[in-house]
This record gives sequence, structure tokens and C-alpha cells, in this order.
Amino acid sequence: MTDGGKAEPEPPENRGNRNIENAVMLGFFIVLVVAGIWLLATMAELRKVQDCAAQGRRNCSTIEIPDRAR
Repeated sequence: MTDGGKAEPEPPENRGNRNIENAVMLGFFIVLVVAGIWLLATMAELRKVQDCAAQGRRNCSTIEIPDRAR
């Protein structure tokens, strides 16, 4: 910093690496958020089933009926 505190510009080859690193970090962050949302939804569904079972009910699991083709 002998030139008055001015930083030297990055060489062009380093800028390309930084763009790749930023894209990888953004992808990792998106995967982490999606996994967190999925985990929260799964935990909420499990909590509902456990609360139902704790009340002594027998038909706590959801029953999915497939659509019939007409």
C-alpha cells in the first residue's frame, strides 16, 4: 500500500475463477435451502402423525386414493 491505498485491479484470469466460485457457492446455497424446506415439511408431517397417535386414534396416516381414468 505504498501507492496511497489504491488496490491493483485483478488480472482477467482471476476474474473468471471468481465467477465460477460464485456460481458454485450460489448452487450450494440453493441446494441447502431446498433441503432445509424439505426437512421442515417432513418434520411437520411427522409431528402431525405423532400427535394423532398420541391422542389414541387408529387412522392417523393419510390414505391417498388414485384418480380413476374415465
